[in-house]
Amino acid sequence: MSKVALFPGSFDPFTNGHVDTVERAAKVFDRVVIAVATNTSKKSLFNTGEKMELIQQAVAHIGNVEVMEHSGGLTISLAQQIGADAMIRGLRNIQDFEYEMNIAAMNKLQDAEIETVILMASEKYRFLSSSLIKEVASFGGDISELVPANVNHAVKEKYNNTEA
Repeated sequence: MSKVALFPGSFDPFTNGHVDTVERAAKVFDRVVIAVATNTSKKSLFNTGEKMELIQQAVAHIGNVEVMEHSGGLTISLAQQIGADAMIRGLRNIQDFEYEMNIAAMNKLQDAEIETVILMASEKYRFLSSSLIKEVASFGGDISELVPANVNHAVKEKYNNTEA
């Protein structure tokens, strides 16, 4: 029986920390589905279609990963729809822990069969967040070591276009 994991997030933009989490999850699960959602409480740099394309390019080297849109509703419902055994979450710090612990508890109430699997962020990515990437890039800072090359190019293009 194949084990399926769902890795949900807004991924705006997708970082090397996200890539690292997906690579590690892909070693544990037979299939990893990245669900790209829109966080309506944040101003997005990329639309869902753009994010999906960037993510597909960034994870193309991992054979058992696919990318799909999560267009709303509870993430646990999406996990059920795709037959996920687990939801993957990355953990960088204590603030993430408290947030993820609450989400995992609520998800468990909704479906006791789907586990939340926490992958600790690799040390070199513990400080990294999409919000920080956007802030640094918006001021012309170098993010090339923090995001996949295609994402770096797309972020630069977005900020160059907004300045014109």
